[in-house]
Order: sequence, then C-alpha cells, then structure tokens
Amino acid sequence: MPLDLLRQVSRTFALSLSILPQSVRAPIGLAYLFARAADTIADTRLVDRQDRLRQLEALREALAAGGSVPRLTALAEVQDNPAERRLLERLPECFIALDRLPAADATRVRIALATITEGMLFDLTHFPGEAADALRAIESLDDLDRYTYLVAGSVGEFWTEIHVAHRRRLARWDLPLMKARGVRFGKALQLTNVLRDLPRDLRIGRCYLPRRELQALGLVPADLLDPRAAARARPLLERLLRLTLDHYEVAWRYTLAIPRAEVRLRLACAWPLLIGLGTLEVLATSPEFLAPERRIKLSRAAVRGILARSALTVWSNRTLAADAARLRRRIAV
Repeated sequence: MPLDLLRQVSRTFALSLSILPQSVRAPIGLAYLFARAADTIADTRLVDRQDRLRQLEALREALAAGGSVPRLTALAEVQDNPAERRLLERLPECFIALDRLPAADATRVRIALATITEGMLFDLTHFPGEAADALRAIESLDDLDRYTYLVAGSVGEFWTEIHVAHRRRLARWDLPLMKARGVRFGKALQLTNVLRDLPRDLRIGRCYLPRRELQALGLVPADLLDPRAAARARPLLERLLRLTLDHYEVAWRYTLAIPRAEVRLRLACAWPLLIGLGTLEVLATSPEFLAPERRIKLSRAAVRGILARSALTVWSNRTLAADAARLRRRIAV
C-alpha cells in the first residue's frame, strides 16, 4: 500500500492509522486514500462541474466493477496542493493495492466507497454554485441525517466490519448492534465538521442548516452570510448541538465496548471523540459562530494534552467515561 501518500495527504489520519493493529491498516488506509481522491475530484472548482461529475462517476464505476482506472491527469495538473496532485497521479497504485487485498476486504472497501461517493455526488448535484451568490440549503433534518450517513455514518459500518473480521477479541460483538453504533459514531464526527465549517461552506454555496428549520426561525440561507444573524440562528445551532451530542453518547458506548486488550483500537476511537467534544465546546461558547474569520478548532496544546491523558485513561472504562462526561458537561446546550 502506498503509505507514503497517506502521510502526505493527512498527517493526522496517518498518525491514527499507525496505532491501529497491522491487520486492518491496509483496507482502512486504502479506503481513506480513495475517499480523499474522490473528494479532491469533487472539490476542484477550477474544473467544470460536469467534468467533475463525469470523473467521479468514472471512479465509482472503476471501484464497483473493477473497470479501467480513470485518467486524472488534467485534474492533477490544476491542484494547488502538491500532495493531492500526487494522489491523483498515483491513483493506479491504489487500484493495484486494492486488487491485492483479500477478496472479502476488497469487497468491503468497494461497498464503503460506493456509499461515501454517493454523498459527494449529492454535494455536486444539490448545491448549484461555487460561491455565496448561488447559496442553497439542504432541505430538511431528514436530508441532513441521510447526508451524514452517506459520507460518515457508512464509514462506521465499514470500520466495524473490518475490525470484527480481523480481531478475534471482537468475535463476540453483536455485529448489527455495533454497526448501528458505528453509524452514530460517524454521524457525530460529521455533524461536528458541519457545524464547525458552517461559515466557510456558506461562502462556497453550501448551507447544511436545513431550509425548513431556518424558515421556522424567520431566516433564509442568505441571512447566515451576515455574522450578526448568529443570535437569531442560535436556537437551531443548539438543537443541532444536542443532536450531535446524542450521537456522541452512542459513540462512547461503542468505544467502551472495545475490550481493554485492544488498546490501539480504543485509542483510535477515543481520540476523535475527545477532540470532537473539545471542538463542540469552543463552538457552543462562541457568539461569532457565523464569522468567517473565526476558526473553530482546538489549539495544538489542547490536542497534545488530550493525547497524553488518553494514553493513561484508555485502559479504564470508568476513567475514560468520566473524562467524556466532564467534557460533555462543559457544553451548555
């Protein structure tokens, strides 16, 4: 597997992958690389939208049917990010690595990517423009739930299936139950991203706050471009924060169900949850959550503190759950 590509396109994910058991790194790493390549195709706004749709469909067909690998030379040439350019150029290596996986793992990767890229197609077809003057909102809370399943909840299903297939200590897991919890895990993280990135997404024509819910508050999507609308939109923000925290609660049940001996897997699950809760705290206490210049993220020092403490608490369900509860109490919604 082209691990050097992983380190180039995402140091954070490469770090998380490095702590996972060796047996699951290849399918999970490859799935990430393909998803990142698809995301790069979808987001290359210098290329005509219809061309991006065709390229994304070609990638989906190649993954689904084992067809010819799409040539992405033109897309690669316009990438500002050198790592993303190399990823598109070296995509054939990823397909070779996919073919070398055990058949069951390759099938799981292909199924997961079919779902993830369906979410990317939704982005390209539902949102008509690339700037604030073409702003459009997702329609309803149900539509938002469906979207978060496609791009992230489905990843929780895939993650669970891969680990159960390769880790004997998970053999007694109730697979349907844990897959359902994995879906909630993915939705928790994706909703965190949606709320954190709201100002940036609005300015590229995408509003993930449902139109119907905005309408109930006397708002239209374009109103959110003015940071002064934050007070009027806060009831919806707080409702979505509560929904996100409900998903986090289930995600913690998933994490605490991992046997203590699977310390690497416990860490890989606890880290994004702890960091995500910290991010939600910053967001919930910010009166300027619509301001484009306001970056909602944890400091590096805070992240380092989370990583250091979790190395000590990961062994204990009681201590890890207490840390999660402490962070949850600091989010007043």
